[in-house]
Amino acid sequence: MDFKIEVETIRLTVAQATIKFLKNQFVERDGVENRFFAGCFGIFGHGNVAGIGQALQQNPDFRYYQTRNEQSMVHTAAAYAKMKNRLSTFVCTSSIGPGATNMITGAAAATINRLPVLLIPGDIFARRNVAPVLQQLERAETQDVSVNDCFKPVAKYWDRISRPEQLIPSLPVAMRVLTSPADTGAVVLSLPQDVQTEAFDFPIELFRRRVWTIQRTRPDKQVLTNAVEWIRQSKKPMIISGGGTIYSAAEEILRRFISLTGIPVAETFAGKGAIPYDMPENLGAVGVTGTEGAAAMAGEADLIIGIGTRYTDFTTASKTAFQNPEVKFININAAEFDAYKHAALPVAGDAKACLEEIINSIGDFKTDENWRQKAVTFNNSWDGKVSKYYEDRKSLPVTQAEVIGAVNSFSGPKDVLVCAAGSLPGDLHKLWRTRDSKGFHLEYGYSTMGYEIAAGVGAKMACPDRDIYVMVGDGSYLMNSHEIITAVQEGIKITIILLDNSGFSSIGALSDSIGSDRFGTMYRYRDDRTGQLDGEVLPVDLAAHARSLGANVITAKDVSSINRALIDAKKSDKTTVIYVKTDSKKDVQGYAWWEVAVAEVSEMDSVRKAYKTYKENKKKQRYYL
Repeated sequence: MDFKIEVETIRLTVAQATIKFLKNQFVERDGVENRFFAGCFGIFGHGNVAGIGQALQQNPDFRYYQTRNEQSMVHTAAAYAKMKNRLSTFVCTSSIGPGATNMITGAAAATINRLPVLLIPGDIFARRNVAPVLQQLERAETQDVSVNDCFKPVAKYWDRISRPEQLIPSLPVAMRVLTSPADTGAVVLSLPQDVQTEAFDFPIELFRRRVWTIQRTRPDKQVLTNAVEWIRQSKKPMIISGGGTIYSAAEEILRRFISLTGIPVAETFAGKGAIPYDMPENLGAVGVTGTEGAAAMAGEADLIIGIGTRYTDFTTASKTAFQNPEVKFININAAEFDAYKHAALPVAGDAKACLEEIINSIGDFKTDENWRQKAVTFNNSWDGKVSKYYEDRKSLPVTQAEVIGAVNSFSGPKDVLVCAAGSLPGDLHKLWRTRDSKGFHLEYGYSTMGYEIAAGVGAKMACPDRDIYVMVGDGSYLMNSHEIITAVQEGIKITIILLDNSGFSSIGALSDSIGSDRFGTMYRYRDDRTGQLDGEVLPVDLAAHARSLGANVITAKDVSSINRALIDAKKSDKTTVIYVKTDSKKDVQGYAWWEVAVAEVSEMDSVRKAYKTYKENKKKQRYYL
């Protein structure tokens, strides 16, 4: 029998169809449903103003937010998605040309950190008859390339829509990637400016309300049986909790697992906060920026249970952290790619679901009490050291640790700390006392200078009931501070603690460690006598700059004035910058080795000495096969 199918259609431009589709996308997990896209960040140019811009104008219920920098808006979207456990995000649109390529850094950060963002850059004319157009990259060997092809290495899904009907299969595929716990990241739909404005009879069915279920995938039964047996046979097991624990909302089940078994746990940057800092078995930060206890017990452990971690070099201390010759790995991860790392027993699945299965099968297993008690002793000892770092030295300039202590002590249990780059992340990883799984917001997969303020805006949009504290050094601030204007424009209140040490403190310390005496890392005039940038400190007034962007600015010098500034900032109804001069040479001690290649030959004694130390440390590196 022949069936005649009549498809009901609606005539829309490609841009209008795109926005109409995105408005009707929802996600559901554990019976809770919400709209996936919270709106659109954008900067308009000739490549998108008549297409996506016009479509947004006629869809006020899909709110448009004006930003100041294309990279920033991707960071804001990613930070929002991170706070929402990847269950909601934003669209980001730009024109073709520098507006599009400005988003590449943000796309890389989102993909590396496994955070969903949808990017819609404009593109050159698909017709080609007016080429070369303004801002077009020409190539002699092909006409099928634009600057948007640069997104391909940093996108989890990339498509160029050269004909209106191509949008119909592309949009659902984009949503599949965005909502995948394993494959999510930056998704790029490149829309040529002429195609954006072309009308087409789209099937109405494309715009139906669609709910995407975020699945809690469960592990293979035999693999689970093997994992339980490995745990039961272990003498010195240790958990490393990564960001996947939090994205899965597995915090409570992880705490239960630890309480039942007594297995010590350490935290990556993304995983910090899954358990409270004062839980007895919590060793705190792991890896290069780890605590003494985490380093000591990782070195002894015979079984590492990785939960939602990518095992970056900061987590593994450049493959020197796990020294037990018999060490084995069980990796619980939604992404099979990560589950197989370190020749692990791969428990591929959702962290919460996998832990539930393990608890149901583990029986009465408890780790050796001496092993557990060792972790408890380290937890208490480290907390005492943190208190020492937090103490007011009563001298100027204040140390970075003192500022961290003041902010941490003042902030509430549900407040959020945002940071990304420089020396702050390492000190925060070691010293910040986490009380809530969303209270520690670090972008350290890409460690993007300039992420902080834009991310603070996104975090506040995601959690308007929480106070957001952005800690940023002068180096990152100078790279990307202008989203202060967006915060002021939208009435979004965040508190920014701006630490000024007149340079790049983190790389300065690293430069010292490899024998280069902080070369090129300080903000100084060029000295005519030496020819180097080692003259007087540049007279930059960052407080005045922040004030010019519309922020409320408070200058603080010592711990007591920082405390007063925090009180005043909390009372204020607008974004406030607390400006503090800090001592770049008073570092937090106790960092593990991190491999940064040192010059093999040099005329400098300091470099030759550093290379000798480098060679010694490399002897500790291991392959896990």
